[in-house]
Amino acid sequence: MTDNAPPAPAATPWRLVLMLGALTAFAPMSIDMYLSSMPDIGRTLHARAEDVQATLAAFFAGMAIGQFLYGPASDRFGRRLPLLLGIGIFIAASVVCATAPSIQVLIAARFVQALGGCAGAVIARAVVRDKFNHADTARVLSLMTLIMGLAPVLAPQFGGVVQFFAGWRGVFWTLVAFGLLIGLWISLSLAESRSEATAVQARSENPFRAYLALLRQRRLVGYCLAGALNGATLFTYISTAPDLVMGTYGHTPLVFNIIFALNAVGIIGASQVNRLLLRRSTPDRVLVRASIASIIAALLLVAAAWSGIGGQFTVLPLLFAALSTYGLMSGNTMAGALSVDPSRAGSTSALMGGISFGAGALASWAGGLLHDGTPKPVAAVMFACLVGSSLAIFGLAVPKDRRGRMAA
Repeated sequence: MTDNAPPAPAATPWRLVLMLGALTAFAPMSIDMYLSSMPDIGRTLHARAEDVQATLAAFFAGMAIGQFLYGPASDRFGRRLPLLLGIGIFIAASVVCATAPSIQVLIAARFVQALGGCAGAVIARAVVRDKFNHADTARVLSLMTLIMGLAPVLAPQFGGVVQFFAGWRGVFWTLVAFGLLIGLWISLSLAESRSEATAVQARSENPFRAYLALLRQRRLVGYCLAGALNGATLFTYISTAPDLVMGTYGHTPLVFNIIFALNAVGIIGASQVNRLLLRRSTPDRVLVRASIASIIAALLLVAAAWSGIGGQFTVLPLLFAALSTYGLMSGNTMAGALSVDPSRAGSTSALMGGISFGAGALASWAGGLLHDGTPKPVAAVMFACLVGSSLAIFGLAVPKDRRGRMAA
C-alpha cells in the first residue's frame, strides 16, 4: 500500500451535517421507537407474535424496495422534490399506523411508511457526494453516523416513555411529528445540490440502464457488497437481540435497553475514531485494517458462542466489538462507492442502500431459521457476513497496482 498523505480536510459544515444526519434517522427512529411496544400491539390488535413481527419485516422490505426508486429520481429531478415527496408519504403512512384498526392494516402501513422514509437516507448520501470529494465524503458520513447512531441510544427509551403515557399509537403520532418537523426544515433550508452533469446523465438513460452501468463497475460492486454484508450484522443483531438478551440470558427489558444502547454507543464511537483516522490515512486504508479487525472479532465471537466459555460475559463484549466495526466501515464503503461514478450518485446511493437492506433481511432470516436458544446462530451468521465483506474489500473494492499489491 502507498503511504501518500490524504488531502487536508474541508471545514465541517455542521448545519448541513445535522440536517442530513436527521434525514438518515428516519429508519432507526421508525424501528427502535416501537420495539418495546410490540407486545402491546399484539394485545391491542389481537395479533399473534409472528404477525406483529411481520410489521418489522414489512418495514425492512419497504426500505429495500423504495431506495431503488428515489436514487434515479433524485438524479433526474433533483434532490429536493423526491425528498419532500418521500417525507410526505412517511407522514401519511405514519398517520395510518397510528390509527390502524387491525394488524393487517398496520403491516401494510409500515411497508408504505418505509417507502417514504427511505428517501431521507438515499438522498442525504447523494447530497454529501454532490458537495465533497472522496475523503471528505467519508468524514462527513462518519459525522452523520454520529447523529444517526443517537437514535438506537435514545429512541428505545423515548419510545418506552411515550408508550407509557400514550400507548403504542402515541409512538406513531410521535413519528408523524418527527416527519413534519424534518419536512419543514428541509423545505426551508436545503438548497438543490444536484449538478447539471448528473441531470444530463440521468435524462440520457432509464433507471434500469443506470443500475446496469453501475453493476458493471467492479470496484463499485465491491464497495456495495462490503458495506452491505458488514451492515447485515447490524440487522442480524436487531432481529435476534431481544430473544438473546431477554430470552436466553434472562435479562429484564430495562437491561436489554441498556445493552442495546451500549452497542449503539460502540458504533458511534467507532465512526468518530474513523473520522480521526481519516486525518492521516485514506478511506481504503482504513477499510482494509477495519476488515481484518472485524474478522478477528467475529472469529472470537464464534469461538465463545460454541465453547460456552464465559457465557454472556464473553459473548456480549465480543458482540459489541464485532458490531462496532460497522462504525469504521459504513462511511468508507459508501464514500468509496460514491466516488467511482459521481454522475450517478443518487443511483449509487440507492443501489448500496437497497443491497444493504436485502442482505440484512436475508441475514435476519438466516438467524431466525437457525434459532436454537443459544448465541450460536447469531455468531455464525455475523461471522459469515464479515468474511464476505472482507472478501469484497480485498477482491473487488480496493484498487491494486500493476504488481497486484493493494494501492489503498
